Amino acid sequence: MPIKRRFLQLDVFSRQPMKGNPLAVVVDADGLDEATMRDFARWTNLSETAFLLPPTEPGADYRVRIFTPRRELPFAGHPSVGSAYAALESGLVSADKSTLIQQCAAGLLPVRVEGRDASRTIHVQAPPARVERIAPALHETIAYALHETLDEAQVRLVNNGPSWFICRLGDASTVRALQPDLPAIAAACLQHGAIGVAVFGRAQTGDAAMAVRAFCPADNIPEDPVTGSANACIMAFLADSGDETYGPHYRASQGREVGCDGYVDVTRDGRDESIAIGGQCVISIRGEVELG
Repeated sequence: MPIKRRFLQLDVFSRQPMKGNPLAVVVDADGLDEATMRDFARWTNLSETAFLLPPTEPGADYRVRIFTPRRELPFAGHPSVGSAYAALESGLVSADKSTLIQQCAAGLLPVRVEGRDASRTIHVQAPPARVERIAPALHETIAYALHETLDEAQVRLVNNGPSWFICRLGDASTVRALQPDLPAIAAACLQHGAIGVAVFGRAQTGDAAMAVRAFCPADNIPEDPVTGSANACIMAFLADSGDETYGPHYRASQGREVGCDGYVDVTRDGRDESIAIGGQCVISIRGEVELG
Protein backbone atom coordinates (compact mmCIF):
# COMPACT_ATOMS: atom_id res chain seq x y z
CA MET A 1 0.00 0.00 0.00
CA PRO A 2 1.36 3.48 -0.85
CA ILE A 3 2.74 5.49 2.07
CA LYS A 4 2.16 9.21 2.59
CA ARG A 5 5.51 10.93 2.31
CA ARG A 6 6.39 14.60 2.73
CA PHE A 7 6.84 16.41 -0.56
CA LEU A 8 8.28 19.81 -1.46
CA GLN A 9 8.69 21.67 -4.71
CA LEU A 10 11.32 24.39 -4.65
CA ASP A 11 12.71 27.04 -6.90
CA VAL A 12 16.50 26.77 -6.68
CA PHE A 13 18.97 29.60 -7.37
CA SER A 14 16.26 32.22 -6.82
CA ARG A 15 14.27 33.83 -4.01
CA GLN A 16 11.40 34.49 -6.39
CA PRO A 17 8.84 31.73 -6.95
CA MET A 18 8.74 30.54 -10.56
CA LYS A 19 12.03 32.27 -11.40
CA GLY A 20 14.55 29.59 -10.39
CA ASN A 21 15.01 25.98 -11.44
CA PRO A 22 12.11 23.91 -10.05
CA LEU A 23 13.01 20.80 -8.07
CA ALA A 24 10.70 18.10 -6.72
CA VAL A 25 11.84 16.60 -3.39
CA VAL A 26 10.40 13.52 -1.71
CA VAL A 27 11.59 14.01 1.87
CA ASP A 28 10.80 10.61 3.40
CA ALA A 29 11.95 8.34 0.58
CA ASP A 30 13.22 5.44 2.69
CA GLY A 31 11.77 2.17 1.39
CA LEU A 32 11.12 3.33 -2.16
CA ASP A 33 12.58 1.12 -4.84
CA GLU A 34 14.45 2.47 -7.85
CA ALA A 35 11.64 1.72 -10.29
CA THR A 36 9.22 3.85 -8.27
CA MET A 37 11.73 6.69 -8.08
CA ARG A 38 12.23 6.57 -11.84
CA ASP A 39 8.49 6.51 -12.48
CA PHE A 40 7.86 9.45 -10.16
CA ALA A 41 10.70 11.50 -11.71
CA ARG A 42 9.25 10.81 -15.14
CA TRP A 43 5.80 11.85 -13.88
CA THR A 44 6.95 15.16 -12.34
CA ASN A 45 8.60 15.91 -15.71
CA LEU A 46 10.98 18.39 -14.08
CA SER A 47 14.64 18.48 -15.02
CA GLU A 48 15.40 16.64 -11.76
CA THR A 49 13.59 15.03 -8.85
CA ALA A 50 15.42 14.30 -5.58
CA PHE A 51 14.72 11.61 -3.00
CA LEU A 52 16.05 12.12 0.55
CA LEU A 53 17.13 8.99 2.41
CA PRO A 54 18.94 8.06 5.62
CA PRO A 55 22.71 8.13 5.12
CA THR A 56 24.68 4.93 4.81
CA GLU A 57 28.14 6.48 5.15
CA PRO A 58 29.67 7.64 8.48
CA GLY A 59 29.63 11.40 8.82
CA ALA A 60 26.88 12.06 6.26
CA ASP A 61 23.83 14.04 7.38
CA TYR A 62 21.52 12.69 4.68
CA ARG A 63 21.61 10.81 1.38
CA VAL A 64 20.08 11.93 -1.90
CA ARG A 65 19.29 10.12 -5.13
CA ILE A 66 18.75 12.35 -8.16
CA PHE A 67 16.76 11.45 -11.28
CA THR A 68 16.02 13.22 -14.53
CA PRO A 69 12.95 12.01 -16.46
CA ARG A 70 15.34 9.61 -18.25
CA ARG A 71 18.10 8.51 -15.86
CA GLU A 72 19.75 8.72 -12.46
CA LEU A 73 22.61 11.20 -12.01
CA PRO A 74 25.57 10.76 -9.64
CA PHE A 75 25.56 14.52 -8.97
CA ALA A 76 23.63 17.56 -10.07
CA GLY A 77 23.95 21.11 -8.78
CA HIS A 78 20.46 22.48 -8.31
CA PRO A 79 19.16 19.19 -6.78
CA SER A 80 22.09 19.25 -4.33
CA VAL A 81 21.47 22.85 -3.29
CA GLY A 82 17.72 22.25 -3.14
CA SER A 83 18.05 18.96 -1.25
CA ALA A 84 20.18 20.58 1.45
CA TYR A 85 17.62 23.37 1.76
CA ALA A 86 14.77 20.83 1.94
CA ALA A 87 16.60 18.76 4.56
CA LEU A 88 16.94 21.86 6.75
CA GLU A 89 13.39 23.12 6.17
CA SER A 90 11.80 19.73 6.84
CA GLY A 91 13.74 19.09 10.03
CA LEU A 92 15.53 16.10 8.53
CA VAL A 93 18.68 17.80 9.81
CA SER A 94 18.92 20.51 12.46
CA ALA A 95 18.18 24.00 11.14
CA ASP A 96 21.00 25.31 13.36
CA LYS A 97 23.73 23.51 11.44
CA SER A 98 26.03 25.65 9.30
CA THR A 99 27.89 22.74 7.71
CA LEU A 100 26.47 19.50 6.35
CA ILE A 101 27.74 16.45 4.49
CA GLN A 102 25.62 15.26 1.59
CA GLN A 103 25.92 11.65 0.49
CA CYS A 104 25.17 11.01 -3.17
CA ALA A 105 26.33 8.59 -5.83
CA ALA A 106 29.34 10.87 -6.50
CA GLY A 107 30.50 10.58 -2.87
CA LEU A 108 30.39 12.73 0.25
CA LEU A 109 30.09 16.43 -0.56
CA PRO A 110 30.58 19.28 1.94
CA VAL A 111 27.71 21.78 2.21
CA ARG A 112 28.04 25.25 3.74
CA VAL A 113 24.98 27.12 5.01
CA GLU A 114 24.89 30.91 5.34
CA GLY A 115 22.03 32.72 7.06
CA ARG A 116 18.68 31.36 8.16
CA ASP A 117 15.12 31.06 6.92
CA ALA A 118 14.34 33.31 3.94
CA SER A 119 17.92 34.61 3.72
CA ARG A 120 19.53 31.15 3.79
CA THR A 121 22.12 30.47 1.08
CA ILE A 122 23.38 26.96 0.35
CA HIS A 123 26.87 26.28 -1.05
CA VAL A 124 27.65 22.73 -2.22
CA GLN A 125 31.12 21.52 -3.14
CA ALA A 126 31.00 19.83 -6.53
CA PRO A 127 32.88 16.60 -7.19
CA PRO A 128 36.34 17.05 -8.74
CA ALA A 129 36.09 17.81 -12.45
CA ARG A 130 37.87 16.14 -15.34
CA VAL A 131 38.47 18.39 -18.37
CA GLU A 132 39.06 16.76 -21.75
CA ARG A 133 39.80 17.98 -25.26
CA ILE A 134 37.48 16.67 -27.95
CA ALA A 135 38.18 15.28 -31.42
CA PRO A 136 38.05 17.70 -34.38
CA ALA A 137 34.98 16.04 -35.87
CA LEU A 138 33.06 16.38 -32.59
CA HIS A 139 34.23 19.98 -32.28
CA GLU A 140 32.73 20.67 -35.71
CA THR A 141 29.49 18.97 -34.66
CA ILE A 142 29.13 21.20 -31.58
CA ALA A 143 29.94 24.34 -33.59
CA TYR A 144 27.36 23.35 -36.20
CA ALA A 145 24.73 22.69 -33.52
CA LEU A 146 25.30 26.15 -32.00
CA HIS A 147 25.54 27.91 -35.40
CA GLU A 148 28.82 29.42 -34.18
CA THR A 149 32.42 29.47 -35.39
CA LEU A 150 34.45 27.99 -32.54
CA ASP A 151 38.19 27.49 -32.32
CA GLU A 152 39.71 24.50 -30.58
CA ALA A 153 40.25 26.32 -27.29
CA GLN A 154 36.60 27.27 -26.91
CA VAL A 155 35.17 23.77 -26.40
CA ARG A 156 35.89 21.07 -23.81
CA LEU A 157 34.11 18.03 -22.40
CA VAL A 158 33.98 18.42 -18.62
CA ASN A 159 32.79 15.76 -16.18
CA ASN A 160 31.99 16.37 -12.49
CA GLY A 161 29.47 13.55 -12.21
CA PRO A 162 27.51 14.32 -15.36
CA SER A 163 29.46 15.24 -18.50
CA TRP A 164 28.92 18.60 -20.19
CA PHE A 165 30.18 20.06 -23.43
CA ILE A 166 31.36 23.50 -22.26
CA CYS A 167 31.63 26.28 -24.85
CA ARG A 168 33.12 29.71 -24.25
CA LEU A 169 31.51 32.39 -26.41
CA GLY A 170 32.49 36.02 -26.71
CA ASP A 171 29.97 37.89 -24.63
CA ALA A 172 26.59 37.68 -22.93
CA SER A 173 24.72 39.08 -25.92
CA THR A 174 25.98 36.22 -28.11
CA VAL A 175 24.91 33.69 -25.48
CA ARG A 176 21.44 35.19 -25.10
CA ALA A 177 20.84 35.34 -28.87
CA LEU A 178 21.68 31.67 -29.55
CA GLN A 179 19.11 29.55 -31.36
CA PRO A 180 20.83 26.16 -31.39
CA ASP A 181 19.97 23.04 -33.36
CA LEU A 182 18.53 20.96 -30.51
CA PRO A 183 18.27 17.65 -32.42
CA ALA A 184 21.97 17.95 -33.31
CA ILE A 185 22.82 18.60 -29.66
CA ALA A 186 20.73 15.63 -28.55
CA ALA A 187 22.45 13.34 -31.06
CA ALA A 188 25.93 14.43 -29.95
CA CYS A 189 25.06 14.02 -26.27
CA LEU A 190 23.58 10.56 -26.75
CA GLN A 191 26.58 9.44 -28.79
CA HIS A 192 29.15 10.68 -26.27
CA GLY A 193 27.36 10.20 -22.94
CA ALA A 194 26.97 13.89 -22.16
CA ILE A 195 23.96 15.42 -20.47
CA GLY A 196 24.05 18.64 -22.47
CA VAL A 197 25.85 21.63 -23.96
CA ALA A 198 26.48 24.66 -21.73
CA VAL A 199 27.62 28.00 -23.14
CA PHE A 200 28.86 31.11 -21.36
CA GLY A 201 29.89 34.65 -22.23
CA ARG A 202 31.15 37.74 -20.44
CA ALA A 203 28.57 40.21 -19.12
CA GLN A 204 29.82 43.80 -19.21
CA THR A 205 26.95 45.29 -17.21
CA GLY A 206 24.38 44.11 -14.69
CA ASP A 207 24.60 42.10 -11.48
CA ALA A 208 26.40 39.03 -12.84
CA ALA A 209 29.81 38.46 -14.40
CA MET A 210 28.60 36.03 -17.06
CA ALA A 211 25.52 34.76 -18.83
CA VAL A 212 25.04 30.99 -19.05
CA ARG A 213 22.66 28.75 -20.99
CA ALA A 214 22.42 24.95 -20.84
CA PHE A 215 20.72 22.76 -23.45
CA CYS A 216 19.76 19.16 -22.54
CA PRO A 217 17.41 17.93 -25.26
CA ALA A 218 18.55 14.31 -24.97
CA ASP A 219 16.85 14.27 -21.53
CA ASN A 220 13.71 15.97 -22.88
CA ILE A 221 14.86 19.32 -21.46
CA PRO A 222 15.37 21.72 -24.38
CA GLU A 223 16.88 24.35 -22.09
CA ASP A 224 17.51 24.01 -18.36
CA PRO A 225 16.55 27.14 -16.38
CA VAL A 226 19.52 27.28 -13.96
CA THR A 227 22.19 24.58 -13.81
CA GLY A 228 24.57 24.04 -10.89
CA SER A 229 26.72 21.23 -12.31
CA ALA A 230 27.25 23.09 -15.61
CA ASN A 231 28.27 26.25 -13.77
CA ALA A 232 30.79 24.24 -11.72
CA CYS A 233 32.10 22.72 -14.98
CA ILE A 234 32.51 26.21 -16.43
CA MET A 235 34.75 27.17 -13.49
CA ALA A 236 36.76 23.98 -14.07
CA PHE A 237 37.06 24.90 -17.76
CA LEU A 238 38.37 28.36 -16.81
CA ALA A 239 40.89 26.93 -14.35
CA ASP A 240 42.11 24.34 -16.84
CA SER A 241 42.61 26.96 -19.55
CA GLY A 242 44.33 29.42 -17.19
CA ASP A 243 41.64 32.04 -17.80
CA GLU A 244 41.65 34.49 -14.87
CA THR A 245 39.06 36.84 -16.44
CA TYR A 246 36.45 36.04 -13.83
CA GLY A 247 38.72 35.35 -10.84
CA PRO A 248 38.12 32.73 -8.12
CA HIS A 249 34.61 33.93 -7.33
CA TYR A 250 31.86 35.25 -9.57
CA ARG A 251 28.09 35.25 -10.04
CA ALA A 252 26.46 33.76 -13.15
CA SER A 253 23.06 34.69 -14.58
CA GLN A 254 20.97 31.97 -16.21
CA GLY A 255 17.38 31.37 -17.26
CA ARG A 256 16.06 34.61 -18.74
CA GLU A 257 15.58 33.03 -22.15
CA VAL A 258 13.05 30.59 -20.66
CA GLY A 259 11.24 33.08 -18.42
CA CYS A 260 13.36 32.53 -15.29
CA ASP A 261 16.00 34.65 -13.57
CA GLY A 262 18.47 32.54 -11.60
CA TYR A 263 21.82 33.39 -10.06
CA VAL A 264 24.63 30.97 -9.20
CA ASP A 265 27.58 31.94 -7.01
CA VAL A 266 30.65 29.98 -8.13
CA THR A 267 33.85 29.77 -6.07
CA ARG A 268 37.19 28.04 -6.63
CA ASP A 269 39.34 27.44 -3.54
CA GLY A 270 42.94 28.32 -4.34
CA ARG A 271 44.26 25.86 -1.74
CA ASP A 272 42.82 22.63 -3.13
CA GLU A 273 41.15 23.84 -6.36
CA SER A 274 37.75 22.59 -5.14
CA ILE A 275 34.74 24.27 -6.73
CA ALA A 276 31.50 25.16 -4.96
CA ILE A 277 28.21 26.41 -6.34
CA GLY A 278 25.72 28.29 -4.21
CA GLY A 279 22.41 30.07 -4.24
CA GLN A 280 19.12 30.71 -2.52
CA CYS A 281 15.88 28.74 -2.64
CA VAL A 282 12.18 29.29 -2.13
CA ILE A 283 9.54 26.63 -1.46
CA SER A 284 6.47 26.88 -3.66
CA ILE A 285 4.64 23.66 -2.72
CA ARG A 286 4.43 21.78 0.60
CA GLY A 287 2.36 18.65 0.90
CA GLU A 288 2.31 14.88 0.76
CA VAL A 289 2.62 12.33 -2.00
CA GLU A 290 1.47 8.73 -1.80
CA LEU A 291 4.25 6.44 -2.99
CA GLY A 292 5.10 2.91 -2.04
